[in-house]
Amino acid sequence: MHPDPVPPAAGTAGDEPRLTVAAAARRLGVAPATLRTWDRRYGMGPGEHRPGRHRRYSPDDLARLELMQHALLRGASPADAAGYARAARLPRPGGDAADRPRPLPAVPREEGTPGPDVGGPVLLADDTGDGQAATRVRVGGHVLRLPGAGRAARGLGRAALALDAAAVRGGLREAVERGGVAHAWDEVARPVLVSVARRWADSGAGVEIEHLVSECVIGVFGRHAAEAPAPVSPRPVLLAGMPAEQHTLPLVVLAAALADRRVESTSLGSNLPLDALVAAVRRTAPAAVVLWAQMPATADVEVLRALPRTRPRFRTYVAGPGWTGVALPPRITWLGSLRDAERELVATVLV
Repeated sequence: MHPDPVPPAAGTAGDEPRLTVAAAARRLGVAPATLRTWDRRYGMGPGEHRPGRHRRYSPDDLARLELMQHALLRGASPADAAGYARAARLPRPGGDAADRPRPLPAVPREEGTPGPDVGGPVLLADDTGDGQAATRVRVGGHVLRLPGAGRAARGLGRAALALDAAAVRGGLREAVERGGVAHAWDEVARPVLVSVARRWADSGAGVEIEHLVSECVIGVFGRHAAEAPAPVSPRPVLLAGMPAEQHTLPLVVLAAALADRRVESTSLGSNLPLDALVAAVRRTAPAAVVLWAQMPATADVEVLRALPRTRPRFRTYVAGPGWTGVALPPRITWLGSLRDAERELVATVLV
């Protein structure tokens, strides 16, 4: 027997599909848990849901969720964003869209690019936790959970919650000076970014914190690389994001770690088209190429196979959680952590 069909939402055509929680989450680029949280806390669930039935999202429901998402990305609190989305008058077929309140400007994003809660922040290693009791950092009623974090990470978390950019930069610089690049990333910056991503997934709030910390990481680690001693490596390491990959923050950190070891690197940023990658390999004659994929969708082995053959030859490496479980072509190595990447690349280049 088939369950009774879910009636269409008011104002929508009967043949318009309704989406499950998982399908709606994929459409919006958020976790299913985030949609359940928005429903439970802010009343942003399906417009017509009967007890005992599975939740199904109509096109109007999705439109309101998109408005809430845009408001969150512009800095609104979850409660204010939900109120804005509920109050919006959505245009009807054949109606005038001018009576709809002007939505907040959408943040441009390439199709398929994850939101802040998909896959967590960009990492050079998976965050598995250490089993220690959670440490909570609280500022002005906001909380970050930092399991097993040290004093430096807790201090950075407080500065991040307060949106104190100067303090975040100061904390990062001090961590680099005291323990080096790998320590500053693995023990200080990365735990905070992981916690911010989890907070976003739970509440839909905090993307501005992630942006602040990421910009400070780029500034501090980029300056550290620029001020390092002159490189002695005869050929550079080429660092780039895979085509369509938007997240490459750890490559900034890796460049700083290599600079400390006097290994030259050339960073080409995110979303590098294949033809541009091929041209860069031919022009720079690198000793090694490192290609980052944050999401499985960008971990395309055909890109690896399309790399040109050069003389002298170069070694190819991949990094990022998107490559987890991917069957790699022969002689291509996955770099699972920042320390592994530094060690492997130094051994490859400084021969």
